[in-house]
Amino acid sequence: MDATDCGSFDTETLELFDREIEVDIETWRLGGDPRRTTIWIVVIDGAVLVRSWLGERGRWYQEIRVEPHAAIHAGGRRIPVRAIPADDAVTIEACSHALEAKYPGDPATPQMVSAPVLGTTLRLEPA
Repeated sequence: MDATDCGSFDTETLELFDREIEVDIETWRLGGDPRRTTIWIVVIDGAVLVRSWLGERGRWYQEIRVEPHAAIHAGGRRIPVRAIPADDAVTIEACSHALEAKYPGDPATPQMVSAPVLGTTLRLEPA
């Protein structure tokens, strides 16, 4: 997995995403107001990845698939992003390993790396 494959955030933003345990993702319902959901986030070689714990049933995931422009709220900042499906096996596996490394022992980690949710892996790029 190579950061040159995607748009890149500045170093300060990547470091923020890497150290934050949880962030809020702001998505929009069709014709509705923005909503925030708390999610996990990982950084791998400059690529920012997220995944839906509820798989395709996750509300924020459904909304971001319709409207890929969203925002991450972290460290007192609102960072506009664009979500792109990360559907290649290398990225999905790297995301799972990064989640296991960042959230060891968390009771939600096994669900976050289980087969039903792997297909919801998204790469975030600056918007």
